[in-house]
Amino acid sequence: MAKEYKAKIFKSGNSLALRLPKALGLQEGVEMVVREEHSKFVFEPADKPKRRIDVSKFWGKAPDLEPLTNDDRGFDPSPRPWDDPDWKGWGNKAG
Repeated sequence: MAKEYKAKIFKSGNSLALRLPKALGLQEGVEMVVREEHSKFVFEPADKPKRRIDVSKFWGKAPDLEPLTNDDRGFDPSPRPWDDPDWKGWGNKAG
């Protein structure tokens, strides 16, 4: 059986607030979504936006890794059929 807690509703400004027990393990400032389902209230943490990965601390993790030079950055040529003179469409102009 699930644990049961009592919570108290109180006035906060022009709104009502629900004081939740610390035993639930919620942290202050966490945004929650509240919805009504079948005459009951359900609350859950709001989806957090995707965090960007901070790669600034990765530098130095591979000390034997050397930066690429401009000569190392070359790509192998990618063969394309229209570059082949034996291709049946070579030299034909559309139109």
